[in-house]
Amino acid sequence: MSAAYEVRAHNLSKASENRIHADDVAQKFGFTGALVPGVEVYAYAIHPAVARWGRAWLEQGSAEARFFKPVYDEAMVQISATPAGDGLALLVESGGVDCARGSAALPPPEAAPDPTAWAWRGPPAERPAATEALLAPGTVLCAAPQVLAADYLDSVRETEVLYRAEGLAHPGQVLRLCNRALTENVVMGPWIHVGSQVRNFSAGRLGEVVTARGVVLAEGDHKGHRLVELDILVLGADGRVLARVRHNAIWRPRQLA
Repeated sequence: MSAAYEVRAHNLSKASENRIHADDVAQKFGFTGALVPGVEVYAYAIHPAVARWGRAWLEQGSAEARFFKPVYDEAMVQISATPAGDGLALLVESGGVDCARGSAALPPPEAAPDPTAWAWRGPPAERPAATEALLAPGTVLCAAPQVLAADYLDSVRETEVLYRAEGLAHPGQVLRLCNRALTENVVMGPWIHVGSQVRNFSAGRLGEVVTARGVVLAEGDHKGHRLVELDILVLGADGRVLARVRHNAIWRPRQLA
């Protein structure tokens, strides 16, 4: 038996520098319209995990998601969560099309990584254009402080009452910070977030200021696309680790090669 959740998608990045979230540019890449960001699709997808495990999942849960078909602005999205071992297999559908797959679990607690192992380097005042050399493995990419705002809950049309009842931030906003580790350091053309693996270590709090420390793990060609993989630590205002994320993106689609 699977649990179902339905939400109307909302493109939060219409005014973004990444024009894959604008109709005219997205259509040039063969899409029907602007893409809803992957971080928001993730936000929809993990709703069943929080519904099942509550705050415990926000404090020690894990999830992974791969985005392979677009979700469009204001389209209805269906998320199904099917038991798989001790966890959940997640499927995101929209318009009768499978758009993303993933999983969520509540593994045994483990110690958070040591933040001092992740270097801090503030984003540059003037960002250079992204190149293979600037995204080479070992490159440090960090995001400037950001507030975990309560209005994000409305933006992703979240119905889970736990967040407001306990003053907790949505994991989608935590993942959004991982995008910023990339976009605050280099200038890119249209690019696409294609997947993430997340391990939570502490719940973010509404109004809390958070930062991200990242390093490039890999960069290379895949079927003409240039892909980058980041290893990112998201830190709370007091330095505690909120999450560790493996973040994957097509930073230069083959159409721009």
